[in-house]
Amino acid sequence: MTTKEKFTVSGSQLVDKVKQLIHEGNIRKVRIIHKEKTVFEIPLTVGAPATVAVILVAPVLAALGAFAALVTECTIEVEKIEKP
Repeated sequence: MTTKEKFTVSGSQLVDKVKQLIHEGNIRKVRIIHKEKTVFEIPLTVGAPATVAVILVAPVLAALGAFAALVTECTIEVEKIEKP
């Protein structure tokens, strides 16, 4: 079963919050929304160790950092896998 959570963060906190969410380990997908439009969508492999996931999405995080410098606020939508 999957659930969705939303977080509103400032641009300066965006990359740190995404990294924190990836480290939690049960994330299936991270979506960055700005002004009601999806700007980035980061699919993550289910069951991949958090360290490997961060390394694999490092180029996306760099692009996300550049985007974060341009916005004042955005929403992070996280699709999590709930374990029974």
